[in-house]
Amino acid sequence: MRRLAAASLILITSAGLARAEVPPACPVNADHLTPNGGLEASRAAVASGRLTILAMGSSSIEGIGASQPERGFAPMLQAGLERRLPGVSVTVVNKGIGGETARDTGARLVREVAAYKPDLVIWQLGTNDVLRDRPMDDIFADFRQGGAVLDQAGVDVLLIDPQRLTEATANPGFRGRNPALGEMARLIGLEGGRMGYAVQHRFDAMAGWSGLDRSGVGPDDLHLNDEGYACWAETAAEGLAAGLR
Repeated sequence: MRRLAAASLILITSAGLARAEVPPACPVNADHLTPNGGLEASRAAVASGRLTILAMGSSSIEGIGASQPERGFAPMLQAGLERRLPGVSVTVVNKGIGGETARDTGARLVREVAAYKPDLVIWQLGTNDVLRDRPMDDIFADFRQGGAVLDQAGVDVLLIDPQRLTEATANPGFRGRNPALGEMARLIGLEGGRMGYAVQHRFDAMAGWSGLDRSGVGPDDLHLNDEGYACWAETAAEGLAAGLR
């Protein structure tokens, strides 16, 4: 995934984002998010009327591929949560940086958590690690170091596993990668259960996106397009809101 010089920071007021932006073909349900008993602090925040989420990860958190910043995952997730949690002020802080691996994101966690004091940290991981052929042991060693930071901070965690790549891609670097991405998603699910972190199973959810434009993936066969971001955010909001009520 492409790396930009600096992370985008988007604090969105989502009143202008309507449900109509979500593709009619998007299969929205809560089945692809497993809470694993890990959303207690976020439920307390919702009960208090204010929820702050810090979104960390690489280019799909940053929003690369979206036609406008407000059509990326983080602002669309904020809009979807505000619709589902009336009376709750939701802020999603987008600190995604394209090209990051689990090690890169983990190294930023202390600074970003201290700066924004979130109730919930979303950590999207795995895609770049697989595409760079990093050993699984190294990836999960980095992940566990980051997890120790989050546990020390006392925040809730929602893991988001890798995206599914276009099977018919002409890019030789992407061709045939889905089995490895699927295995990464499986292991993230196991680690989430072990550590008590919620998990959104994005890899599995994308299998149902056949009705979206290019199955929700842009012309580079990697980054999501507007429909893909909208469908992903809406599915994440559905599952997360169900776990927060």
